[in-house]
Order: sequence, then structure tokens, then C-alpha cells
Amino acid sequence: MALRRLDFRGFTGDRKALRAAVPSPTDEQERSSEAVAAIIGEVRSGGDAALRRLTAKFDGVDLDELRVPAEEIGAALGRVPSELQDALDIAHDRILAYHAHESAAAAADDFDSGGIRVRHLVRPVGRAGCYAPGGRARYPSTVLMCAVPAHVAGVEEIVLCVPPGPDGHIDDATLAAAAVAGIDEVFCVGGAQAIAAMAYGTESIDPVDVIVGPGNRYVAEAKRQVSGVVGVTSAFAGPSEVVVIAGPDTPTEWAAIDLVVQAEHGPDGMAWLITWSEAVAEAVAAHVDRIVKESPRRADLEATLGAGGFAVLVDGPKQAIAIANIVAPEHLEILTGNAESLLSQVTSAGAVFLGPNSPASMGDYLAGPNHVLPTNRTARFASALRVDDFQKHIHAVSVSDKALEVLGPHVVTLAETEGLPAHAQSVRLRWPR
Repeated sequence: MALRRLDFRGFTGDRKALRAAVPSPTDEQERSSEAVAAIIGEVRSGGDAALRRLTAKFDGVDLDELRVPAEEIGAALGRVPSELQDALDIAHDRILAYHAHESAAAAADDFDSGGIRVRHLVRPVGRAGCYAPGGRARYPSTVLMCAVPAHVAGVEEIVLCVPPGPDGHIDDATLAAAAVAGIDEVFCVGGAQAIAAMAYGTESIDPVDVIVGPGNRYVAEAKRQVSGVVGVTSAFAGPSEVVVIAGPDTPTEWAAIDLVVQAEHGPDGMAWLITWSEAVAEAVAAHVDRIVKESPRRADLEATLGAGGFAVLVDGPKQAIAIANIVAPEHLEILTGNAESLLSQVTSAGAVFLGPNSPASMGDYLAGPNHVLPTNRTARFASALRVDDFQKHIHAVSVSDKALEVLGPHVVTLAETEGLPAHAQSVRLRWPR
């Protein structure tokens, strides 16, 4: 199963023509919107009963109780291997340190100008909903990535929804991460139905103010549909993506395994190799074929790479970055010795990993920045999950007598121009006497 070839060597068109020539992602919203709308409607009208019915339908599990008992969450810490607990603790502390730094760096000074003082007030949301995928794999790391910045933001209540495993339970590694992260409630519910429950509430699940976390296309579409009822980050955090830029100096087996890393997350993902060396393209493709054949997740890999795997040939590094910017991938790996010199040209990517020793896997677990990243080309305008996604920004304005005297007439002028006499009069009444 070879990667499909795209050859842009010698391409003479402008940026617009290049954008048109680069394959676009499938419109996942169109494919899944009706199914998701039906699920959301069921949950809104049926509550917990609908959640149980949908869980039986999509996960093959009949549940009596949706909420995971608190003692089971805590006990999971004692059941997981000590090395896993250590890894969770280290990852938690590193993510915490990063997001605390991010939060402090974002603090803004008061603005004073002409007698008007504007203060920047940051207030956390009251209740945050986190989603961690399940089914094909377990993601304790995602639990940490979602909950830690929420805690740093000052959120009072954090809840987590995770699809049940075949036995009707959430695995110990995920629950252990919930315990480490200090999550208040965990619910054994997944898919679009979990997003609907957190947005609108059911008998068991109180509604939240913000929903975060990655998922499949149905989860992503559900978040899009409930956006406006609750806060949803602007990124389409859907199936996983990677663009690997490789040159003649790139270890080809490293490039190949990094393509497979993202493909093993499951269907609808994307894995692109971009190189200006035909020999590198051939070698990487051969390594990918071998890795896929030997993998226990071969079926998932073949499905993902068959639809979203490409080997792209370009004239050189500049064109490679230009195409990467158009693709706007979730993960961009520049696995060349001169990676740092290319960074300034990158304009659209969820996260960038520089140099052969910097695989995206490091960012997935404990580099510090969040691994909940924009996909489906939303990196053109969206960013990684941040502390700010759990906060509201309020500006508080104070006006002095002098400012009212000097600036008030201008307000009156503007208000009267817009045909709003009460706006004008509210200022006139306050002019210093």
C-alpha cells in the first residue's frame, strides 16, 4: 500500500493556483451533520434514557449508572503500574508549569488615556466539560491536557465524558489521569451524545459553560452544532493530522514512523510527506509499507493512509513550507537539519516540531503545550487549547470629569449621527456644571 504521489516540481502558478491544486479535506460536516442532529435531539428530549439507549447502540454496552463513583476514580491510581502513575504526574506537572507561565504572560496592564481608565478583567467560566476519546485507544494524556489548563484558569467544576469500553467501564489509565487532574465528575458517555449532554444537560449531567477535547468527526460536528449554546473553541479538533517535511539529511525511517504515528489514531486522518528528494520519498514509502504490515493496528492504518496518505514532491524547502501552510496541519514536523531557518516561513499549523530529534509524540505527552490542536485546516485561524479558552475577558471603564468634558461632545456627535438621541442625552446630562 504505497502513499499516493503528488508532484509539484516545476509548478509555476501563484499562491491562489497552488491552493487550488492542493487536495482539500473531505467535508466532514456535510457527511455527519444529519446524524449528529438526530443524536442531539434524542438527548435533549430523552435525557439519561437516551444516553443509555445510544450507548447500547454505538458502544454495545448496557449501562445502569452513567456516573463513575468517586472511589473508583481514586482507586484507579492504585491499580495502574507505578511507572504509569509517575508518567502521569510528570506530564501533569509539566503541563501545569507551561499553562501557568502562559497565564501569567497574558496578564495585561491597565490602559489609561485622556482620563479614561480601562481595566482588563479575566474571569473563569464556572463549569467546563472535557471530552476524551475511547474505543480504538485510551487517552489519559488528553484528560490531563484538557483539565490542567482549566484548573489554571480557575474553573470551579470540571467534568469528563469518556466512551465506555466493551466491558461497560472506563479503563483504569483514563480514570487515574482524572484523579491526578482533579476532575470533579466522570461520566461513562461518548460520541455526539456526550457533547449534547454536556451542552444541554440531562438528569445525571449538569450543563457546562465550555466544551473542549478532541474526537472523531461526529464529536467535532456535535461541538459545531452546540456552539453558541456553550463555548466551543474555534478549532475543529477532529481526526489526527501530520505533515512531515523531509530532506536528503532526514532519517527516512524516522519520517515514516512519524507518518504512521498519526495514522494509528484511526479513520479520516491525514498523513503527508513533503520532500524535494525522490529517493527520500521512495525510502519513506517503503518503510511505511513495512511498518503497516507489521502493525497490530494494520486495518486502521491502511484505512487512514489509503484515504489520507500522500507523498508530495516539491522543488525545495520554500515550496514545501508553502504547501504546508495551505494544508494547515494539526502537526507539522520539519525533520531537517536547517529546521530553525524555515520556522519563520510557517504561518498555519497547530504545532510545529523542529529537527530530526523532535517527533510530535513528545508534544502528545509532556513537552508542555497542549496536544488538543486544530484540524481540518482550522489552524488557518485557530490555535492549540489554552488557558484563555476557559476564561472570559471583561473590560471595566472609568471616566473622569475632565474626560467627559473633553470627549463627551464627540460622543454626542456620533450618537446623533446614528439617530440615537438617548445615547447623546446620557452624556449631556453628565457634563460638568
